[in-house]
Amino acid sequence: MSDSANQGGARPTGRKLAQAASAGHVTKARKGRNSRTVKGSGPAGRGNKQADAAPSGRRRRINYPRAGKGPIHRWLPSWRFLLGSFLFLIVLAVAGFAVAYALIKVPEPSEFAQAQTTTVYYADGTTVMGEFAEVDREIIDATELPDYVGNAVVASEDRSFYSNNGIDPKGIVRAFVNNMRGGALQGASTLTQQYIKNYYVDTTSSYSGKFKQAIMAIKIDREMSKQEILDSYLNTVYFGRGAYGIEAASEAFYGHPASELTVSESALLAGILPSPSNWDPALDEAKATERWQRVLDYMLEDGYITQEEYDAAEFPETVATQTKETYGGSTGYLLQMVRAELESDAGMEAEDIDTGGYKIVTTIDKEDQDAAVAAVENLPEGASPNLRVGLVSIDSSTGGILALYGGEDYLTNQVNSSTDAVAQAGSTFKPFAMVAALENGDTLANGYNGDSPMVIDGATFQNYQNVSYGWSDLVKATTYSINTVYLQLNRDVGPDVTNEVAVRAGYPEDTLGLDAYVQNVLGSASPHTLDIATAYATFSAQGTRHDTHIVDTVTNSAGSVAYTGSTDGEKVFSDDVMADATYAMQQVVNSGSGTTALALGRPVAAKTGSSSDNKSAQFAGYTPQIATAVTLYQTGEDGSEESITPWGYYGEITGSTYPADIFTEYMTTALADLPVEYFPERTAASYYAGGLYGTPAPVAPADTSTGGDVTEEESEEPLEEETDDEEESDTEEDEQQNPDDQSTGGVGQNDDSGGTGGNLDPGTGGAGDTGGGTGTDDGSDQNDDSGNGYGNGQGGQGQGRQQGGNNQGGGQ
Repeated sequence: MSDSANQGGARPTGRKLAQAASAGHVTKARKGRNSRTVKGSGPAGRGNKQADAAPSGRRRRINYPRAGKGPIHRWLPSWRFLLGSFLFLIVLAVAGFAVAYALIKVPEPSEFAQAQTTTVYYADGTTVMGEFAEVDREIIDATELPDYVGNAVVASEDRSFYSNNGIDPKGIVRAFVNNMRGGALQGASTLTQQYIKNYYVDTTSSYSGKFKQAIMAIKIDREMSKQEILDSYLNTVYFGRGAYGIEAASEAFYGHPASELTVSESALLAGILPSPSNWDPALDEAKATERWQRVLDYMLEDGYITQEEYDAAEFPETVATQTKETYGGSTGYLLQMVRAELESDAGMEAEDIDTGGYKIVTTIDKEDQDAAVAAVENLPEGASPNLRVGLVSIDSSTGGILALYGGEDYLTNQVNSSTDAVAQAGSTFKPFAMVAALENGDTLANGYNGDSPMVIDGATFQNYQNVSYGWSDLVKATTYSINTVYLQLNRDVGPDVTNEVAVRAGYPEDTLGLDAYVQNVLGSASPHTLDIATAYATFSAQGTRHDTHIVDTVTNSAGSVAYTGSTDGEKVFSDDVMADATYAMQQVVNSGSGTTALALGRPVAAKTGSSSDNKSAQFAGYTPQIATAVTLYQTGEDGSEESITPWGYYGEITGSTYPADIFTEYMTTALADLPVEYFPERTAASYYAGGLYGTPAPVAPADTSTGGDVTEEESEEPLEEETDDEEESDTEEDEQQNPDDQSTGGVGQNDDSGGTGGNLDPGTGGAGDTGGGTGTDDGSDQNDDSGNGYGNGQGGQGQGRQQGGNNQGGGQ
């Protein structure tokens, strides 16, 4: 019927039905977001919607940005996309884990459980100096131990040990979040992971290393029982004191086998496990007690011990640390220095040093070291048992220590006399004031009146033996160590400037007694012998300072260099200043208190020093290649300083006596194979007076004789008759070729004023071959034929050098 009604017309296309269906689809798609109906919507509106949905007429493969969404939502991923991505990542992670689980193998224990000995060599790289900690380990059947031994470790290190699968997911997440926030680095390692980290794979804190350890931990946990894992852990972990495993630890800490361990003893060993070298009760009892109590609390809380056992527990006593014979003799001090430098400079842990199998080559020359020990041992018998000797010799071109004497036997006295003990520097400090003056306008031609006694800044000081020298330039003042000249110089330069030069040269900034008093130039500071040697090595290198070190190279068990000591230098003083300062210090050896070193037959610059009451005596000197400092000091029964008791060849122990002897004997060997080298000449400008800080320099009075070249060896004992906050520290000596011919009145000491007295009974001045000098003032005449004896004429009017003479007068 419909067909007949349409006869003769066009065939219907069904467009209305299609449009209706399309309108319904659009309405359904927009339902819930827009309640407006599509009734009455025009074709134009539908056309725009369709154009926006598919402008190309084809559906896009990636609907991003999403079509049909608002300006913000069109850029946001759909929930389907997020869900799909999440599921994909899970699948990817599972697949990656499965691949890693299949590829990562657990090695046999024999491939990892061998700790290697570290060997220390002398500078030749072949002569062994010593070895560090051969592994102290005894494997036992830990199942025969009381349960609380293993449970103490579980309570301390991994409380979820019996329930986890080798890893702790919560701990991993917690540690990861903490590390990402910049907190203290955490490892989240279970007991099983710790066992693997130390003995299956290289110790590492990287995330890739942790992942590998986690895979191995899961495998180990599946292949071994918890008891087997715990037993293996107890037999291999490092407990401190060189002990590996519970058996060796029990012997090292308590002196009995592990089968006899008590609850308290077990808790202490478990408590210090994370840092046994630092938390050993012998080193830090407070921290050890804290860790011990923590373990007991956890053991009680986790049901490993009863309340009665907890209440009865008392902090256990440990046996004294047993120092191995490796450190016996004077070599022990060197080995301890090597360990300390590896930990501080190379960043190595004590455990790694003891077990890493390293080859450590030091800077110590075997022949030089033997010579240093021999020079000290050759001192005559009769010295006080409380006498201590320090010697440090440094290669000035690198900063490497060639030889060091720290004591007779490290096992009997662990205080290194060269690096731990301090003593007042005495006149070895004076060159710092000279360098400060040269840097700030003075020259060697500048000088001051060297009379004694003299009032300076309200206090009275005197030269050694109260000798007056008249006008003295810096060369003469250094040669004879004239206190009153150097005190005036230090006053004008500024004590703080002098201190700054000392620090630049090598003194630590926190050196004891490094104050800003004018008398600090007399050596009130108390450095280590190592510090003096470092400073003089800077002078030897003509102003280039190097870091003093004892480790040359460290090579690991694989043959790769793991560490190299720094030999880089820093220029801290100019060449001209060093040339002039070195010239002045050479005169100490040529004609001052250091003439003993003339036996070396080559240029040597040096300075002697003695502290107040001769509580310390030093000789510090250098050639262009080597700098060496020697210190003698004496301690009382309570460890306090005391005056060095005279013995042997000398009636008074000063820097020019035994310290000079030791220096010369040692340097004879140290320099034997080195060519003779010469210092730079003094500068041309140094012959003309300059001006400190641009001010006119003091000049010698026109009517005052300079007194010629005074032949007193030293003149340093300070005298301060007024109370001052600073104790005087320098009683520099004269060279005593035959001290028995010299009569002295002794040097009194007033603790409040820093030293009084200093009288000398007159002797008879020797006459020079051409006649002693005469004059009404302080004139002198010196005849240098061949003698080494020195004499002062009566009243200081005539001074001459005697041919072949060996007597020393101190005539006033």
